[in-house]
Parts: sequence; C-alpha cells; structure tokens
Amino acid sequence: MKFHRVEYPKHVPEAFQGLYAASTALHGGHLGQELLELVFLRVSQINGCAYCMDMHAGALRKAGVQARKLDTVAGWRDSRFFDAREGAALDWAERLTALPAGAPADAAYEALAAHFDARGIAELTMAVALINAWNRLGVGLRPVLP
Repeated sequence: MKFHRVEYPKHVPEAFQGLYAASTALHGGHLGQELLELVFLRVSQINGCAYCMDMHAGALRKAGVQARKLDTVAGWRDSRFFDAREGAALDWAERLTALPAGAPADAAYEALAAHFDARGIAELTMAVALINAWNRLGVGLRPVLP
C-alpha cells in the first residue's frame, strides 16, 4: 500500500495491527459478510473515503452482489433491493456515523433490536466504529487506490 501522506502502518504498527485484528474478528462474526460489507461501504460513502469505497464495493461484487443493489447503496431507503434487516443496519450505521445531535433515539434502537439480538447489535456497532476509524485514516492520510 502506498500513501500520498504518512505511511501509518509503518509508524504505528501495533495500532494498525489492532485495527486489522478487530476487522478480522468482525468478518468472523455473526452479521454475515454481505451485511458487514454493505455497512462498511455505506459509512465509507458518507465519510468520502474513496479507498474504502473501492475496497468494500469490490468485495461485494466479488461475492456476487447485484450491480443494481450496489448502485443504490447511497439511496437504500428508496431502493427495493434492501430487506428490512439490511435497512435497520444501514440506518443504525448512518446514525452512528453522523451523530449530529448525540445518541440515536430510542425508536432507532428499537427498530434495530427488531432484527438483531444483543450480540448482533454489539457487532454492528463495533463495525460502524471500526470503519469510521479506517475512514479517518483513509481520508486523512490518503492511501493510493490500487
């Protein structure tokens, strides 16, 4: 991986390995690869991280996700390609990424809890926190797209 700015894995390898280990753990979790990658893609779109958008859209394409579904991730609320579980996860991801007025409302949490158990909610929330960290590294230090 090349960088326009600082090569952070070289300068803070322990922190980089920690983020990488957390990513690996989430990929082995119960959310499922497609949902996890959809959340990663949507948060990366919000944050404007081109490197992460490229990575996660590529992973979804490789997994066989329909092009029309990928094309409408940013407008998932109006797309017929997302089921209620995916919608709840994407809504939660958006709310945790923006945080304009503090914590998401109880109604948003209750909508999420209708589709996810405690472990799923914990994994999803960790996934959103993690991709936001990766996005800040990607946007701030600008790794070069492969």
